Amino acid sequence: MEPSPTPASTGPRKPGHMVGLFWIDAEHVHLGAPGATAESTVLLTAGSLRVTGSEPRQWPWSEVAALEVTGAPVRSTGGRWAGRAASVAAAALDVWVPDSPAEMTVVITAGDGRFEASVLSGAATAYSRREVDLSHALLDRFVRGTSSPAALLDWSRAAEPGALRSRAREAVLEGWLADG
Repeated sequence: MEPSPTPASTGPRKPGHMVGLFWIDAEHVHLGAPGATAESTVLLTAGSLRVTGSEPRQWPWSEVAALEVTGAPVRSTGGRWAGRAASVAAAALDVWVPDSPAEMTVVITAGDGRFEASVLSGAATAYSRREVDLSHALLDRFVRGTSSPAALLDWSRAAEPGALRSRAREAVLEGWLADG
């Protein structure tokens, strides 16, 4: 069984869905997981890109020239299967302790220069390479104005609660890209 992706934090978790590099709760689309241990939070809205934390910033999409997430943990298919088997075995022996979430960097290029924000991965272990690539393609569409983060919120409000497996997350990302 694949570990359930949840936002990693030591504080209370927000219910929502992790799809690709996005965590979507009832009110926000986050890049990475919303969490009490994150240095910053990157929020995507229909009209702007907002960073909270020690250096809060906000840009309308028209001022954002590029948006990328670096350092996303990626695991090969074989590695995912080995990780799942190890997690199941460790859980059965009651010795499994989850690792700290991976830190990712959101790189924003806007009219006022280049800005970086650290966020935590929402993946329980790692993303598939395809999930990361599809997420970057969707981010590029937000920057170009051909898609909107509002579509992710609309989907989340209609989606069934619970964690999605990697193939299902990839299918959701593909659907958003097809709609844009």
